[in-house]
Amino acid sequence: MTLSEIINLPIWEMNIPSVTFLNGILLFVSGISIVRVHNNWKWEWTIIITVIGWLTLFLGLWRMLFPSAKQASDSILTYILLGMLLIIGLFLTFKGYCTSKNSSDLS
Repeated sequence: MTLSEIINLPIWEMNIPSVTFLNGILLFVSGISIVRVHNNWKWEWTIIITVIGWLTLFLGLWRMLFPSAKQASDSILTYILLGMLLIIGLFLTFKGYCTSKNSSDLS
């Protein structure tokens, strides 16, 4: 998903408030879902999921309240952020699908 954001970054220059609002609703609902199911604040790698849930919730709320606000610009900071999201996504994918002797022990 991060790769599609990198490839299609110029579409955010043409900000359509109704589409941004709809995107905000989807982000808000997915953030609430993640927080409700996985609100774990132990200092382990699983805290990443909780933090992503809260950030998604707040990003969705921001996009619903301010759909006409300027979105991500085509700058080096945006590409650094998207690169970090790609690394986090790869890490979580590895942790989610790695095989362990005990399926309840994911740490």
